[in-house]
Amino acid sequence: MVSRKWIAGALAAGALAAAAAATTIVRPDRAVRVATGVVADTLCGKTFVSGLDPHAVFAETLDRPGIRRLRWVMRYQLDHVTKTVDASVMGLLGSRAAFHDGFGCVLLRGSKEPYLLRSDIDALKIPRSPPLLPEIAGPAVVEPSDPALKAALDHAFEESAVPPLRRTKAVVVVHDGKVIAERYADGVGIDTQLPGFSMTKSVVNALVGLLTQHGLVTPSMPAPIAEWHGANDPRREIEVEHLMRMTTGLALDETNSGFDPSSQMYLYGDMAGFAVKAAMIAPPGTQWRYSSATTQILARIIREAVGGPEQSLAFAWRELFNPLGMRNVTLQFDASGTLQGSANMLASARDWARFGLLYLDDGVVGGKRILQEDWVGFSAAATLDTDYGAGFWTNRSEHKNAKGRVGLGIPRDAFFAFGLLGQRVAIIPSQQMVVVRLGHAVDPTGDIRGFARLVKEAIAATQN
Repeated sequence: MVSRKWIAGALAAGALAAAAAATTIVRPDRAVRVATGVVADTLCGKTFVSGLDPHAVFAETLDRPGIRRLRWVMRYQLDHVTKTVDASVMGLLGSRAAFHDGFGCVLLRGSKEPYLLRSDIDALKIPRSPPLLPEIAGPAVVEPSDPALKAALDHAFEESAVPPLRRTKAVVVVHDGKVIAERYADGVGIDTQLPGFSMTKSVVNALVGLLTQHGLVTPSMPAPIAEWHGANDPRREIEVEHLMRMTTGLALDETNSGFDPSSQMYLYGDMAGFAVKAAMIAPPGTQWRYSSATTQILARIIREAVGGPEQSLAFAWRELFNPLGMRNVTLQFDASGTLQGSANMLASARDWARFGLLYLDDGVVGGKRILQEDWVGFSAAATLDTDYGAGFWTNRSEHKNAKGRVGLGIPRDAFFAFGLLGQRVAIIPSQQMVVVRLGHAVDPTGDIRGFARLVKEAIAATQN
């Protein structure tokens, strides 16, 4: 039963949300600035972190939905000395991203100087003890010895003669803890860090899981957001799990239109600070709406639980990356010093595979449990009537999308880190397999059929 107090508070909050929405509808300049921010940030990361050719990156980025309509008027300037990228629409509504060695890129918003992390990133990457996860491959690219596996990679990289293009950049197949096949596009290699986009949300799941293991956070606790703790504020009912499952009831829906709150969050140096102001429009736990902004709020909770920006970075390396032997990783932060948890972590394809192995092995690495016993099952369990879990997408659901993936050959027990443009990590316990695909597929599904074919053919090859 929903209380009258909640209804009254929600109605008032809903009125404010409606007024705010009406304001954004008549501000197309803000949507355009979101687009220039995407271009500047993407170019910065893929040029200075990934080491890719900026002209090629720019051309690919302009082929993205929502940005494609601006391709004729979008411009960029890249300065290799200052390591900054400026993007604008013919000199107007510009955005700037700046690279800081070891910390990736940050969008510069407003006149306030961004928070600059002062960590010794090289020192953080030196593990206190050997990685818990055994090495998954040697220094050379693992060429598949099985003709069926080679054919699977051929299919994953083949390109259509007409758009939409798939632009596969990297594929890694791990079976029984070892890489059995991998391939990379020209200009990409074993150590090349590539953006995972929303796969970063799955990394946030792991960080929250580690905080839970340390007794600092629990999914069932009220979200520790000071702005929500007013006596009559209905948002005080939001729990950490609601944020993880995107069932907060907050007006933070995501459409990638440039007008939606989750897109406009990127116009602010403190992205979580913008997101926590959202009004509540439904009781927590009753509706699911995809929302990057809710994961960004989790990133703020992580920051505050460990003590600050530098502590967030140190925690991630000490508790997650170093135990998994992940070496080629860049966590990026917003201008306030909060991890960009909604997107923007870059890592090599092998390191994305190592991350997947943590979940394949039920949170145990090298015989040591680093995620509590029920964490992986909790993360992969479907939310309400969707195919979304808690930071992962899942086939363990009756949703049509889950059934569709099963029909395409991806096993029922599989769950996934998914990111924009077809970034995929499939975790398949029944096959003891992790499959990674990174690229720039611009069709609305992120080339899910091509990815499903890769998974299906990899499974068949290991069963011969």
